[in-house]
Amino acid sequence: MKTVDSFPHEIIEEENVWIPGADGCKLAARIWRPVDSDDRPVPVILEYIPYRKRFGTTVRDEQTHKYLAGHGYACVRLDLRGSGESEGVLKDEYLQSELDDGVAAINWLAKQPWSTGKVGMMGISWGGFNALQIAAMRPEPLKAIISVSSSDDRYADDIHHMGGVLLGDNLSWASVMFSFNTMPPDPALVGNRWREMWRDRLEGSGFWLKTWLQHQRRDGYWRHASVCERYEDIDIPVFAVSGWADGYTNTVFRLLENLKGVTKGLVGPWGHAYPHFGRPGPSIDFLGEALRWWDRWLKDEPNGIEDEPRLAAYLQDSAPPNPSEARRPGRWIVENEWPPADAEKKCLTLDVGRHLAEAGEASETKPLDVQSPVTLGLFAGKWCSYANGPDLAGDQRTEDGGGLVFQTDPLEESVDVLGAPEVELTLSSDAPIAMVAVRMSDMRPDHQVTRVTYGLLNLTHRNSRQHPERLEPGEKYKIRLPLNHIAQHFPKGHRIRIAVSTVYWPLAWTPPQSTRLRIWTGESRIFIPMRPAGRGEEKQFDEAVGAPGPAITPLETPEHAWRVVRDLGKNTSELQVIDDRGVMRLDDIDLTVGARATETYSAETGDFTSVRGETEWRRMLRRGDWTVTTRTRTCLRSDRDNFYIDAELDAFEGESRFVCKSWSEIIPRDHV
Repeated sequence: MKTVDSFPHEIIEEENVWIPGADGCKLAARIWRPVDSDDRPVPVILEYIPYRKRFGTTVRDEQTHKYLAGHGYACVRLDLRGSGESEGVLKDEYLQSELDDGVAAINWLAKQPWSTGKVGMMGISWGGFNALQIAAMRPEPLKAIISVSSSDDRYADDIHHMGGVLLGDNLSWASVMFSFNTMPPDPALVGNRWREMWRDRLEGSGFWLKTWLQHQRRDGYWRHASVCERYEDIDIPVFAVSGWADGYTNTVFRLLENLKGVTKGLVGPWGHAYPHFGRPGPSIDFLGEALRWWDRWLKDEPNGIEDEPRLAAYLQDSAPPNPSEARRPGRWIVENEWPPADAEKKCLTLDVGRHLAEAGEASETKPLDVQSPVTLGLFAGKWCSYANGPDLAGDQRTEDGGGLVFQTDPLEESVDVLGAPEVELTLSSDAPIAMVAVRMSDMRPDHQVTRVTYGLLNLTHRNSRQHPERLEPGEKYKIRLPLNHIAQHFPKGHRIRIAVSTVYWPLAWTPPQSTRLRIWTGESRIFIPMRPAGRGEEKQFDEAVGAPGPAITPLETPEHAWRVVRDLGKNTSELQVIDDRGVMRLDDIDLTVGARATETYSAETGDFTSVRGETEWRRMLRRGDWTVTTRTRTCLRSDRDNFYIDAELDAFEGESRFVCKSWSEIIPRDHV
């Protein structure tokens, strides 16, 4: 990213500003705004997240918000209640108190003398979620939002579940927040009460993994704050953004289809990151795109953005499988409407001979069985890739041996796919609880196989996410399974491959036992959304730019690694993940910060009761003689009937233990 340190407006920074929440609780904000905004008020852009403005997102914040402020906006980075220096305790995601606090903050910001009274919300992930959720509450000053890497449906399409299947990232994400919630406020900003605030957080934030596992179906817990329940509540312009390597791509397309107001979509090749930091590249001048959006809706500048194509998407070219891919070849395309008026789905039938046949060419109906090993999926990558390590999918040949594979003949002409492929399977199961995973891949002439998209379905959720039904062993069912949206070019001479498996561990938690699915060829098919050949609408983006980040002194080098370890003597397989953020000093505030996580997902061959996920986070803050360190550890395992959680928390001030807690929980499985 190119850094720029000269802007149309000179800015000032207010390091810590107290904003009242809904009940008067003081929330801590960092604000950048033009120096003359007291005399010439400006619109406000709010980012509202729990990741610690003081040290957690400070690099990203300065590069992003200083740039926007320098172009005539007041940019506000607000920490949620119970995070950073904000008062209170953070007890879960997207609670009503969080949303009420956000509305109160928006109303307060609109009344400041340096504000024009018009507010926008912008955020990635958590901040993208609550931007949608607060937009649905319709606070009068909120005029538009930019929602990046978020979801409109907290159950069907979030980091917890996919197709009714429990995701491995549910454990990983719970562990991230378990660790974040152990961090104290900075004594330099809150004074001597920091220790009391810290203890309240350590004692009161709760154990979120337990809460989430108590809701294994789409009940009222997940319907709360899922804006898909009432799309019509959102009546302001929405700019929805994601990446093909992210976990939240599908939301962009649902919002384009269901919101009635001005809605724009942008999907690039990236993982879970703002597009000006996007990896795999190319990253783009997202802040320039954001400024055009804000200029139109917060400054009323008639720049015509509402008349431009509704969707800009990166059409990915074929590339060899690479879990550490830094840049993806492709080109930007646009669509004036979504779905396109000329959208066409190509039907391919799962045929005998493991062939994907053109419609009408299938030779016969024949049952084929698949019963995947417990360790199929070790090369699947992360559900929500951060692209900060080798967390993308690897060569699928390693996985395909444990599934049923169907593929086309070499393509006679290249094809472009844009949208969500959908699989229709006629199947039976030998067990009452089972799952199916379907992967669509690009098979290259040298036989390397690159995963393009995939989908998961808990078969007890075939009719309802809210009211699952067990399968009758041996009975035939016809199920439909959407795969994730994609924009992909398949060159002439390549093959389209479909792989069906009964396991996808540890991306997805395994069923209670090994299951055998019977798939009927001739009656099972895939529908692939094709983009007409020769359509020429394309778009160009400028190079990514941003403001300079804070002054930092690196002290220890970060490390990111994914390792698959097979112990043939013990008959076990492990995925080992290292996410070491290193140690650095934020020079301007003389604060040293360190964080390191390890995750291990293991299983014993043939034993579905042996699956186990274990995570550990260590964090450290230091300034002079003041040091705090925390360690959190979480272990999740299961058998046929229950989930078992064991967890520990240790917090130290200097060498003295400040708080020590442990948990041991048993939670029954509910059709999972």
